[in-house]
Amino acid sequence: MTTPKVPVLVLDAAEPLELAEFYAALLGGEARPGADPDLVEVHSPHGVRVAIRRDHGYAPPSWPRPEDSLQAHLCIFVAGTDLDAAEREAVGLGAMPVDSGGPGPRGARLFADPAGHTFSLEPSPALRAAGAADAAVQAP
Repeated sequence: MTTPKVPVLVLDAAEPLELAEFYAALLGGEARPGADPDLVEVHSPHGVRVAIRRDHGYAPPSWPRPEDSLQAHLCIFVAGTDLDAAEREAVGLGAMPVDSGGPGPRGARLFADPAGHTFSLEPSPALRAAGAADAAVQAP
């Protein structure tokens, strides 16, 4: 029998609450500080969980330099027609576009969060545009 587990992507940062608030706003979720002041979890309404852990010696990743590999990144799927809006939202919250020489594979757009972690916004055919989804919910 398997022991129950909850997978959580943990990002290191100098200021965990600030970065957790960035991801909470970006994902439409909530930053939840716990008993440990050096760890803040972000819960989204879609079940995504990310945690931010304080690292007093934190240095941001240097990817996409050719000598460094991309060890991990957060991929955020959005409806293809919502990519521009999602990009404006991310940049408005403090994300910085990463120059990768054009759109990434499958039209991905690459960014660094305020602490320098790489994440992408990628189109997903399984998701409908926000307006279409709202209209479908309101339809009789």
